[in-house]
Amino acid sequence: MSFIELAVPYLNLALSESFGIINILIIIFIFFGVLLLIVLRKSYLLNKENERLEALNDKMNKELDQDNKPYEDFTDGHMYGEK
Repeated sequence: MSFIELAVPYLNLALSESFGIINILIIIFIFFGVLLLIVLRKSYLLNKENERLEALNDKMNKELDQDNKPYEDFTDGHMYGEK
């Protein structure tokens, strides 16, 4: 028996093990790729929501500035009595 005849079964076993490892690595790569896509989408949506809220905040601040009334003393009510 030659060395090649003895090595063929072990070579087949090693190749099948390497295909198993490759399959596991592919599954892990796909899993983390999907997680990355989910995180990127969530980040995009949060950024969009942040821009919308900033625009709303600016709009509300402008409305408050337009309604900027002088301070009115609220102690003129019936509970405090007249001075």
